[in-house]
Amino acid sequence: MTFPIIQTPRLTLRQLTPVDSSAIFALRSNPEVAAFQDRPLQQNLEESAAFIDKINTGIDRETWIFWAITLQETAELIGTACLWNFSENQTRADLGYELLPTFQGSGYMLEALKPILDYGFTQLQQIDGVTHKNNDRSTQLLKKLNFTLNPNFADGNEIMYTLKKRS
Repeated sequence: MTFPIIQTPRLTLRQLTPVDSSAIFALRSNPEVAAFQDRPLQQNLEESAAFIDKINTGIDRETWIFWAITLQETAELIGTACLWNFSENQTRADLGYELLPTFQGSGYMLEALKPILDYGFTQLQQIDGVTHKNNDRSTQLLKKLNFTLNPNFADGNEIMYTLKKRS
């Protein structure tokens, strides 16, 4: 599979490379970014390099697709987004995303996720977004993207929003 590079007016969404280790460390060691996620903060650049290797191995195996979100003007990595946890029949996946706090509130994630969803719906029938029930920014983002609350999902502090492919 050729990796789908996506261009938007302000962003380039591309595959992670080893050069991204420092930026991934900044993102995945940031307590504010991880506040609503159930994962430990990265402790060093070696963990970031290993994470990038793991992500790219998963892309090669078609386990997930994972984009680095970069600014077009500077090529600075400001976040990531992915489609992962595909259903066995490859008709459903989960949407994941994170953005450095400095860039939150500027519409970057909305701009990144719209074409990612378009890409996903070339193959999928449903995309789910799971977020912490207190993560208001994530909830608002999913609603702006026309996701609706999935009342059948109950997992402690997490809630699920679902978007189905329009026929």
